[in-house]
Amino acid sequence: MGTLEVKLIQAQGLTNKDLIGKSDPFAKLYTRNLHSMMQTSKVIDNHLNPIWNEHFEFVVEDTSIQHLTIEIHDEDKLQTAELIGCAQVKLSELEPGNVKDVWLKLVKNLESYRDNEDQGKVHLELLYCPDGVINPFSSNFSMTFLEKVPKDTSGVENGDEKRMIITKGVLCVTVISAEDLPSADLMGKADPFVVLTMKKTGTKNKTRVINEDLNPIWNESFEFVVEEGLHDLLIAEVWDHDTFGKDYMGRCILTLTRVILEGEYEDSIQVEGAKSGKLNLNLKWLAQPN
Repeated sequence: MGTLEVKLIQAQGLTNKDLIGKSDPFAKLYTRNLHSMMQTSKVIDNHLNPIWNEHFEFVVEDTSIQHLTIEIHDEDKLQTAELIGCAQVKLSELEPGNVKDVWLKLVKNLESYRDNEDQGKVHLELLYCPDGVINPFSSNFSMTFLEKVPKDTSGVENGDEKRMIITKGVLCVTVISAEDLPSADLMGKADPFVVLTMKKTGTKNKTRVINEDLNPIWNESFEFVVEEGLHDLLIAEVWDHDTFGKDYMGRCILTLTRVILEGEYEDSIQVEGAKSGKLNLNLKWLAQPN
């Protein structure tokens, strides 16, 4: 019927399975419960909030009965890996051709949710492409600048569709402001600044420090050169500047899929790991044809 594109982004609040240190989580993903059909992520050592940023593709036979199952395990070099938690998505719930960004609650047992303790949560980006629908993650289509997917494909010769999906370009990020940040000092204030990092290259930029403000306004813009936009992440970390150093407040993790498909958008994003707070960002994509 088509293909399922899965981006395994991150997990948060995983249950610790180790007596010393923290779990070493990795993920198993499958649409059919056969060993040969399973795909496995890399192991993230000693972390309960891992970032994987990995992409997987599955062949889909029947969306009416198939699910995507994800299992998070703790790697143990001396014995069998221990299951931390699992989750499932019905493929029938996915809208063909549209990217779905989901957070899934991890549980111990998918068969019975009774008294099933929360084992953390996992962040995925899903795209189901039936046969005949152009898949932006696929390299089978030419990436032609300034040509969009034709609505009427009757005039397309030899199925050579042109599209506007160019994954190489410049990402422009404007850090607009933050709202309701948690206090970080005895005076009930904070001196916040934001550090932006591209996951693949490690390229960083940071805003100026705004003193004693839990609702800071920066309006600062930064540019990043990106080679593989659909497989990269933007990490925005909020820090509190201190005379003797800096204190971590929280972060926002964004894929570039939406900005590449839409060209530009503005959003207010919850700061992960903080008691409160939102970060207001504007993202713009400037495609660079080869």
